[in-house]
Amino acid sequence: PAGGAVCPGRHGKPGYVSMSQSILTEEKTMKNILMIGTGGTIASEMTPSGLTPELNSTQLLSFVPRIGEMCHVDCIQLYSLDSTNIRPAHWLGVAKTVRENYDRYDGFVISHGTDTMAYTAAALSYLIQGSPKPIVLTGAQKPIWFDGTDSKRNLTDAFLYACRGCGGVQIVFNGKVILGTRARKTCSKSFQAFSSVNYPDLAVVQDEHLLQYMRCACYPSPVFYDALDDKVGLLKLIPGTPAAVLEFMLDRFDGLVIESFGVGGLPEYEGDASYFDIIHRGIARGKLVVMTTQVPNEGSNLAVYHVGGRLKSALRLLEAYDMTTEAAVAKLMWIMGQTRDFDEAERLFYRPVARDILYEN
Repeated sequence: PAGGAVCPGRHGKPGYVSMSQSILTEEKTMKNILMIGTGGTIASEMTPSGLTPELNSTQLLSFVPRIGEMCHVDCIQLYSLDSTNIRPAHWLGVAKTVRENYDRYDGFVISHGTDTMAYTAAALSYLIQGSPKPIVLTGAQKPIWFDGTDSKRNLTDAFLYACRGCGGVQIVFNGKVILGTRARKTCSKSFQAFSSVNYPDLAVVQDEHLLQYMRCACYPSPVFYDALDDKVGLLKLIPGTPAAVLEFMLDRFDGLVIESFGVGGLPEYEGDASYFDIIHRGIARGKLVVMTTQVPNEGSNLAVYHVGGRLKSALRLLEAYDMTTEAAVAKLMWIMGQTRDFDEAERLFYRPVARDILYEN
């Protein structure tokens, strides 16, 4: 059914392992990997108006023959999009493609643009939960035909991890393996594009060797979901943001993530309408509100200051704590695809999925 799970299950805590693996020692049976192309810089060609995704997955693989020695690969070119143009409907399309092909392959590599890759990785973590097979996203900061491109390394590392790594959704980029719910693009140009926020890297890949630091527990089989509600907005506060902006956002969206300052809170500007009252009215109309922080690391704690404690004690809203903004947005879309009931939404929001939330203050 739409929005429903195929099978029940619950994530356990990650185990800690250390191993060194080399693709120079071939397994008797090569793995079957499905590559799903969505576009991005890695697949871009130069046009008069700038780089545009035009290469398909088969063309990308022709630049890296080493991958053909590692595994058997089939390709599906799902989209050819700059990741700026990726929307929730595309996340559902990727999840559907993985679901339809899941039993035929040992792992999946998704080539994707870097700009919204963290959002896609988070969304797939909710749409495909507990996969025992690796679902790996990768891309590049330079097209695959550029001199000095990072494309070839990232593709090779991604396929290595799809063959030898642990299950779940991950981003493999510049030698790092990052949990899909913890990734954020933190560099706009350099090869070290992604960081893991409030959680360690899962593994590193160097010179075709994999060092796996930790694993997340997986289900015997994945739990697939096929519904998201994209009526979710994100409001990043700046000093002096008029309360009317908040009112507009709550009128426009059914779910709202608010990036506040520091450990969290809302301003109380003299002479302006009350943020508190606007949110109170929105919640009374069935809106779901998530408070988070725009500070990259260490998370929120609304209870510390009056500007947050009043919200925490008096309003039925959610707090993201150590979640990334990308994960909070995607999780709210996933939750709203199933329910608008606050009690159920609260239960789902605070239930850890792929280690997206570690603690509540």
